[in-house]
Amino acid sequence: MKKISFFVGLIVMSTTILLAQPKVELVAKTAEKKVDVLIDGKLFTSYIYPDNVKKPVLWPVITAEGNEITRQFPMKNKEGERVDHPHHLGIWLNYGDVNGLDFWNNSEAISAERADKFGTIYHEAIKATISGKGEASLSTTASWKDNQGKKLLAEKTDFTFAVDGKTRIIDRTTQLKAVSGKVDITDNKEGMFAIRVTRALELPSTGKVKLVDSHGVVTEVDASDDKTATGNYLSSEGIEGGDVWATRANWMKLYGELNGEKVAIVIFDHPANAGYPTYWHARGYGLFAANTLGQKVFSKGEEEMNLSLEEGETTTFKYRLAVFSGEPTIEEIEKMSKEFESKK
Repeated sequence: MKKISFFVGLIVMSTTILLAQPKVELVAKTAEKKVDVLIDGKLFTSYIYPDNVKKPVLWPVITAEGNEITRQFPMKNKEGERVDHPHHLGIWLNYGDVNGLDFWNNSEAISAERADKFGTIYHEAIKATISGKGEASLSTTASWKDNQGKKLLAEKTDFTFAVDGKTRIIDRTTQLKAVSGKVDITDNKEGMFAIRVTRALELPSTGKVKLVDSHGVVTEVDASDDKTATGNYLSSEGIEGGDVWATRANWMKLYGELNGEKVAIVIFDHPANAGYPTYWHARGYGLFAANTLGQKVFSKGEEEMNLSLEEGETTTFKYRLAVFSGEPTIEEIEKMSKEFESKK
């Protein structure tokens, strides 16, 4: 009888824990070319693939307290934000040299005369959406094409969106397959898994900066007079600030304050990725990227990778991005890193 009571208690406890987990729901909106990710009915992010963006992205990305960590440009002009680098939008994965084509810098700002030097990632299909308690998953396919429409790489991507208290977690696994002959992915600083953050999470700076004013006009201001930027970087190797650029680390934290909320964004590399541990293409102006493939650039020629795929060959990249409301300790980040590294 005691054993029965014990097992009944375990079942009740497990059910209670499951019911207490927030619902993570995926809502496909085909006409709007997006899939919304909702946590207990509130928007966390959207997988979007509009015609005017040259790759699928996650945008916007919103904290547990309702603050948007991603820059709004080029989708919208927001007072106090920068309007540089129109190809920096939300969270994305692409690269600056694939068979000599620049997928990273492509945007609507590229003139027709220069378009043949750039590649585009086209969303193909939503293969699966699974909503659930505590997490949800999204599977997609896409094509990396040149300006003539030739498909170079077939992409399969699986996203997992998870919740742990006030922490939001995005895991991305992307397989790239060469489908039209050999594909050379040449060392380049422009890559690879990235987020462009809002002004408040940039690092404080000096000099002039162009920001949108209250009338929607781009105005040059003195950065030292603008106290909006509160961000700082910290790597797993203990390096801080702008010094993290072109260094290796298995994770990197960008943290600051956004509308009174302490926020930390941590990107984790995975040991299965080519070039692990990644170099970091992390800039003070709000670009935060892990680039495992740009070794020749970041090492100043001391290392070189130049990944190549023969037709039919594949390579897979795994990344995690966690959005913390609050200040995670090093121990908490390391624990999450080890958990992510253990995932196959």
